[in-house]
Amino acid sequence: MRVLAVVGMPGSGKGEFSAIAQDMGIPVVVMGDVIREEVKNQGLPPTDESMGIVARALREKHGMAAIAHVCVPVITRQQAEVVLVDGVRGDAEVTLFSEIFPEFSLVSIEAPLTTRFARLSERGRSDDLQDISELIARDERECSFGLGRAMELASVRIDNTGTREAFQEKVREYLTRMKAA
Repeated sequence: MRVLAVVGMPGSGKGEFSAIAQDMGIPVVVMGDVIREEVKNQGLPPTDESMGIVARALREKHGMAAIAHVCVPVITRQQAEVVLVDGVRGDAEVTLFSEIFPEFSLVSIEAPLTTRFARLSERGRSDDLQDISELIARDERECSFGLGRAMELASVRIDNTGTREAFQEKVREYLTRMKAA
């Protein structure tokens, strides 16, 4: 089994990357869903603040790869040659995945702050942001988990500063090569 993981700052295009993978028949394991489920289990409101509190608490209790550990059994249950993990947030998670899955690759989605904020403002998820200062704070929180270091570890970088269609084309080309490998 080849495990691909996608990493990037909030709003960079990880969800779009994952949607394309899913459309191409590649199973997707979303790390953020683990946190959203825990927020729900704790009876907290589904906000960015709650997501941050729960993510930090899980990592403080179980280590920086806590969410990755929860995802490993979900990944291994997939009956596919290629599985995509959406939402790596730190280098500890990259290390864990690369140790467990010999055919592991990390893809970084790159986009500037203002582009990401515009996308997040339009997305309509309950944990989305209303002010660019909130995105800056979220970026800082994500980087405290090792997100910047994880992005540096990526073997593939996909620029997402152009049109949605151009990004989709780049992603499809990459995923087609991965499925054929």
